[in-house]
Amino acid sequence: MATIAALLSSLLIFSASSLGNALSLNHYDKTCPDVEATVANVVKQAAMADKKVSAALLRMHFHDCFLRGCDASVLLDSVNKNTAEKDGPPNASLHAFYVIDNAKKAVEACCPGVVSCADILALAARDAVVLAGGPTWEVPKGRKDGRISKASETIQMPSPTFNISQLKQSFSQRGLSLDDLVALSGGHTLGFSHCSSFQSRIHNFNATHDTDPTMHPAFAASLRSVCQKKNSVKNAGATMDPSPTTFDNTYYKLILQGRSLFSSDQALLTFPKTKNLVYKFASSKESFTKAFVNSMIKMSSITGGQEIRKHCRVVN
Repeated sequence: MATIAALLSSLLIFSASSLGNALSLNHYDKTCPDVEATVANVVKQAAMADKKVSAALLRMHFHDCFLRGCDASVLLDSVNKNTAEKDGPPNASLHAFYVIDNAKKAVEACCPGVVSCADILALAARDAVVLAGGPTWEVPKGRKDGRISKASETIQMPSPTFNISQLKQSFSQRGLSLDDLVALSGGHTLGFSHCSSFQSRIHNFNATHDTDPTMHPAFAASLRSVCQKKNSVKNAGATMDPSPTTFDNTYYKLILQGRSLFSSDQALLTFPKTKNLVYKFASSKESFTKAFVNSMIKMSSITGGQEIRKHCRVVN
């Protein structure tokens, strides 16, 4: 609890909009005391029916927080002439929005007009990690929902092709440290990636190498067999690690073996501090999960909205 309080007290340093949007652990204690149990039940039902849901919700929350703060702008549908974030290229593969819709519906039945979609997404991401075998944590609450969502802004998302300098800049712009970068990258322990996200590593890498030389040859060959040079299989790709529905520290071990999918994953070994953290997390799941929890609380507390939406897909 003391750690959470310390983290919360430091949030104003990197989130100017936090000034009007202070978060607290007991935000809904009087107005919607059952909100966490209600959201957790919906997420559990969805995850039992589809094990890919955990990865989807964690990624959705991350993508939400990296643009305009954690304001549920990623949930808004495109309308009229405005193309929303969810339809921007980096978000094309986001899915499981229905889980948040169902959670919002269940929460509204208990406490109409009280709980923001942004808080529901933050809670759902935590619950998703727990259901995948990962750690739990207390989620600070009190976020507001944003009214602006633009696909054009998704170009600001960190790319799987980023080098360490680009990653450092992307995270620091959001008040996130190198520790946060390495810990949050551990979310790649869950899920699946389409070929397009790592195609540049396995075909025509540069003038002298067809494949990225930092990649284990056998691993590169297996990816090349799935992702052809002129890929015609629409949903071809690979799981992020061999246990894509289990939250563990395998991701870091794979980086050290040259078996990570993204250039941005392998880039963590190109800077002393991040490299040391990769080794640390690869050797200790406990160290990883503790760092991940701290960084999730920090990231999910970057605030920015203005209202409590009645429906998560549309502004009031």
